[in-house]
Amino acid sequence: MRKLLPLLILFCTVSAANFSFGQNIAEKKITMRLDSARFGEFVKQVESQTGYYFYYDANRFDSLTLDLNVKDLTIKEALDQVFKGSDFEYSIDSQKRVYITEGQRIITQLTRGLFEPDRASDNDTVAYAGPENDVKEKLLSTAESKVHDLGIRKHRITPGNSTVTGYVRNATTGEPVIGAAVFIAQPSIGVTTDALGFYSLTIPRGKQILRIKSTGMRETQRQVVLYSDGKLDVEMRESVIALKEVSVKAGMDKNVVGTQMGTVKLTIKNLKQVPTVFGETDLLRTILTLPGIKSVGENSTGLNVRGGSTDQNLILYNDAVIYNPSHLFGFFSAFNPDVLKDVELYKSTIPSKFGGRLSSVLDINSRDGNKKKFVASGGIGLVTGRLTLEGPIIKDKTSFLLGGRSTYSNWVIKALDNENYNKSSASFYDINLHVSHEINEKNSLFLTGYVSSDRFRLYGDTLYSYQNQLGSLKWKHTFNSRLYGVLTASHSKYQYAMGAAGLPLNSFDLKFDINQSNFKADLSYSLDPRHTLEFGGSTIYYKLHPGSFQPKGAESLIVPDVLEAEQATESAFYLEDKFEVNSKLSISAGIRYSYFQYLGPKTINTYVPGFPIDYIYQEGVKEYQSGKKIKSYGGPEYRASVRYSAFDNLSIKLSYNTLRQYIHLLTNTMTVSPTDIWKLSDPYVKPQIGDQISLGFYRNFRGNKIEMSLEGYYKNIKNFLDYKGGDSLIMNHNIEAAVLNTKAKAYGVEFMIKKMTGKLNGWLGYTYSRTLLRAIDRESPDAPNNGNYYPSNYDKPHDFTLISNYRFSHRFSLSFNFTYSTGRPYTPPIGKYLIDGAQRVYYADRNQFRIPNYYRTDLAMNIEGNHKIKKLAHSSWTLAVYNLLGRKNPSSVYFQTVAGKVSGYQLSIFGQPIPTITYNFRF
Repeated sequence: MRKLLPLLILFCTVSAANFSFGQNIAEKKITMRLDSARFGEFVKQVESQTGYYFYYDANRFDSLTLDLNVKDLTIKEALDQVFKGSDFEYSIDSQKRVYITEGQRIITQLTRGLFEPDRASDNDTVAYAGPENDVKEKLLSTAESKVHDLGIRKHRITPGNSTVTGYVRNATTGEPVIGAAVFIAQPSIGVTTDALGFYSLTIPRGKQILRIKSTGMRETQRQVVLYSDGKLDVEMRESVIALKEVSVKAGMDKNVVGTQMGTVKLTIKNLKQVPTVFGETDLLRTILTLPGIKSVGENSTGLNVRGGSTDQNLILYNDAVIYNPSHLFGFFSAFNPDVLKDVELYKSTIPSKFGGRLSSVLDINSRDGNKKKFVASGGIGLVTGRLTLEGPIIKDKTSFLLGGRSTYSNWVIKALDNENYNKSSASFYDINLHVSHEINEKNSLFLTGYVSSDRFRLYGDTLYSYQNQLGSLKWKHTFNSRLYGVLTASHSKYQYAMGAAGLPLNSFDLKFDINQSNFKADLSYSLDPRHTLEFGGSTIYYKLHPGSFQPKGAESLIVPDVLEAEQATESAFYLEDKFEVNSKLSISAGIRYSYFQYLGPKTINTYVPGFPIDYIYQEGVKEYQSGKKIKSYGGPEYRASVRYSAFDNLSIKLSYNTLRQYIHLLTNTMTVSPTDIWKLSDPYVKPQIGDQISLGFYRNFRGNKIEMSLEGYYKNIKNFLDYKGGDSLIMNHNIEAAVLNTKAKAYGVEFMIKKMTGKLNGWLGYTYSRTLLRAIDRESPDAPNNGNYYPSNYDKPHDFTLISNYRFSHRFSLSFNFTYSTGRPYTPPIGKYLIDGAQRVYYADRNQFRIPNYYRTDLAMNIEGNHKIKKLAHSSWTLAVYNLLGRKNPSSVYFQTVAGKVSGYQLSIFGQPIPTITYNFRF
């Protein structure tokens, strides 16, 4: 004890000395005299006398002069005297840093109960001994109130701009928040996050308040002091409605202020509000409710966008192409709703980075998977079931998302009264896998895999099957605060097979497949807050096996037949400039150059020069070796759009597009069929070339809660393929002689009014459109309608859709849909005649008659479980009635000749109400 006493005395003495020293430093006095001096001179003298350092924007103090005479004042007393009666505020932190701001004071201390992180980031770990949700709330409120120093700290903030970059993520799941608005109010500068949640915002240096908004997420902000280029990641929480309505306004004026025309973005929340057949959320069915988008029939998910055929749509799933986006005869789309995040459709102003299709781009993104914890979700319906698993592999860095879906629909088919149909069978499944990994703050990897399979047999022994397989690997790299890029490698395969084994002598297998390997690089460079360049390139390798017809079994008498494979490359480079001239005028201009090569090995049919391409004029063949260029096509594609805002909530937009398409879908059926054939451009089948001009008016009402748009368009298409009457497209060695080159024109007007907030929300759309075709060789005997214009198979002039959802409470909502459209065209027989004693049927001009008009009403009720946070599972029920009024809408009209008499029949897919019930769960 005696030995410890001297040590204790020494410790107390040193502690007291230190305390006294610290106190003297804190209370050190200031003495100075200034006459009409600049504020910088005051700062210089204070720093030299006290050891404190000032942080402020020198531009804001250019006009401030001081007359000051102080003696033995503390720094706080001196600052109070300097800023008395002004709007300037000051804050002093524990490290002797003085922040000078205007209009708002910076809070330099954390919320009580939390330790201060070492650096400015939302991802810092903070100890707190309370419930988990309270911790998250305090972390987020702390991130909002604290000051984030960005860039290299300096004693003086030099005038000019610097760039803030980072990711906006969901605080609960760690997934990126796509399309979030990141902006400052004064001056008004903002950007939106991309598909990976990344943003790059160039703003004036100094003290700023970053505001972050996104639909469905709670608005947040960050106080920053920007010294130079820096990085700031932001986490947002989902918006939870407590006692009264919360209106989220992020991006609600994008339809007015953006230069894009004909662009629609839907979240999974929007998709789930639309009742569909069999009760499962369906992406493509929801897309079909939008103006300007149609299909030929109720059982078709093929999209006809602004007069284009179904093959003129580029459908991307995480940047990989999918060729057949449907399941089960077109009743279901090929996308599991539980793995989807959002979808964006471009039908007018198509960005320069997209190419290869004429009508639209459907860009579908999956979720990244929860990076915080393991989650399971799924649903059980009348004919389908689904299950999705997700969670972290490495917490906050690597996550996975695995989803599967299958059908058990045969019990429905067996219950049909018709004996021809109840002996049929049908099944499908699809599997999704997505892995995301953050290597570091500048590099991220994303891996996607998808497999789907369909098998069905219709009242006979013929079995149909088709599969989609795709994979993609994306690497995102941030070079610096102004430049970032995404490299993507992907592969897609689509194949179908048809086989019959009922009669051994006629048993056969028919197969077709298409493979596409793609590599592309997309880069974005920000010149300044209002000026961005996007550029990059891509290359595609196609490999098609057009058909293989083989005997099945030893007893089959089928003669084997195999069509030669086709191969080609398609490359492109693009540059797009987006420039906001001022608050009223924005311009976007781009050019894309594409180049296509049709390659050997291949045997090409030759025809007599100067005569039509027909079987009777074939004179021989020409052989090409492997890798030899057979034919090439290419040319520039122009993209331009202008937006002029007459008022804050009213804008006028004008756009012009040219596009080229080198791959074609050959079909002579009403709807998209698994046996439709894809064909590459060759010496006879030329690429399709389209150009479109659009004009639109956009107006928002009631604080951007209600959006209204009116768009008109005119489109020309060259080398549009139609089929010659009586020709077969399957296993045809002279396929170029079975198709007909036409030119098409499409025009229309689209009106839409949308309200996505409040208890009552939804949209109303009306479209008037026409699509007319005419043979290029009008004198050809194969030219339909004597070489005059005729309606396409999907020409339906009038289309009206109402989608509405009313939320009675947090747990109960009701959805109501109404759809009306003009009946599609068809060609009926109108007479009979005899040739060589044989009776023939005489048909009317192509597509000059129409089936009856279509209308349908749907109703759905959504019931959610209680909203307790701590429970085993969160669940909901969906009860829906498809075709509530039981209208027998004709899907097609067909004719049969029996005993010399021609009779017509109407085919209805759903001629009665279809009730469904679905149970959804989430663990």
